[in-house]
Amino acid sequence: MRDESVIASIAKAVSPAESDHLVEIGPGEGVLTEALITSGCQLDAIELDRDLRTRLLAAFSTYPASRCTAQTLWPLTLKISRPLMRSFGFVGNLYNISTPLIFKLLDTAGIIEDMHFMLQREVVERLAATPGGKDWGRLGVMAQFQCAVEHLFDVPPEAVYPPPKVQSAVVRLTPHSTSPFPDVDRADLARVVTQAFSQRRKTLRNNFKGALNDADWEALEIDPTARAETLSINDFIAITHRLSQTTASALTWAPFQYRATWESVSATRGPLGPVKLWALAASKQHGLRGPNASGSKIKGFITAFKAA
Repeated sequence: MRDESVIASIAKAVSPAESDHLVEIGPGEGVLTEALITSGCQLDAIELDRDLRTRLLAAFSTYPASRCTAQTLWPLTLKISRPLMRSFGFVGNLYNISTPLIFKLLDTAGIIEDMHFMLQREVVERLAATPGGKDWGRLGVMAQFQCAVEHLFDVPPEAVYPPPKVQSAVVRLTPHSTSPFPDVDRADLARVVTQAFSQRRKTLRNNFKGALNDADWEALEIDPTARAETLSINDFIAITHRLSQTTASALTWAPFQYRATWESVSATRGPLGPVKLWALAASKQHGLRGPNASGSKIKGFITAFKAA
C-alpha cells in the first residue's frame, strides 16, 4: 500500500486503543502496521514471507506489545499464545483468501471485537448486499447473520503497489453482541442457504424439491416460485426451522445436491439404508466407479452423511 491518505483512513476506521489486541493478517512491508502500533495496542502480525518478517521484527522491535509470527492462516486464534482475556480485532489486506478466511473467522465470532479488511470491491458488495439484488448470496446472508457489515470506502488501484486489476474497498464486520435474529442452529442455516443458492436461476421449489412441499411453503408464507436472492435472513431461518420440524429423515437432511441421483439409485438398487443410498448416489454423481467406488472417498461420503 502506497497512498498515505488510504493508510490513514484505514487506521482511523480501526481506531485502536491501547487496551486493544489486534491481529494483522499479511502486513507486508508494515505501512499499516506502523499506523496501528503507535496507538500502543497489542498487535500480532501474521506474515508468511521470511524476509518481510525479518524486516518487520527489526522495524517494530521497540514496541514491546508487538509480535510478528509465521503460521498457517488458520487456526489463528489457537496459535496466539497470549491468554484470550478479551476480544480480538482483525485487520488485513486480503484478496485470494478473503471468502474462506472470513467464514473461518465467523466460526469464532464470539471472541472477535471487529474486523476491518481491504478486499476486492465485488466481495465487499456481496458482504454488504441486501435481498433482491444480484449480489445477495451465501456470503452476505451468513456474514450479516452474525455481523453488522459496513462498506466503509473504496480504494483506487493506484493506492496499492503493484496496482491490482480490480477495484478495492474497505469493509468493517462487527459481530452482533446480541443477535437481532431468531435463534437457529448456524450449521443448519448454512446448509439451507447453501442449497438455496446452489442453482441461483432455479426456483425455491426446485432447489428444495423433496424436502418442502406446497403446504410447507404456504405455512412459511414464502412464494415457492421465487428465487433465493429475494429472501431475507429471517426467511432463511424460517425455512431452516420448518425443515427441522417437518422431518428428521436422511432424505431431507443429507446433502441436497445428491437428491436427483439418490432418486435414481433408490429406484434401481432396492431397499438399502439411507446412508448407503446417499453414498452410492454421491459416488455415481462424482463418477466414482470401479476400484474407486469402494475407496476412501466413499467412506468419506458415508461419514459426512451420518453426521448430516
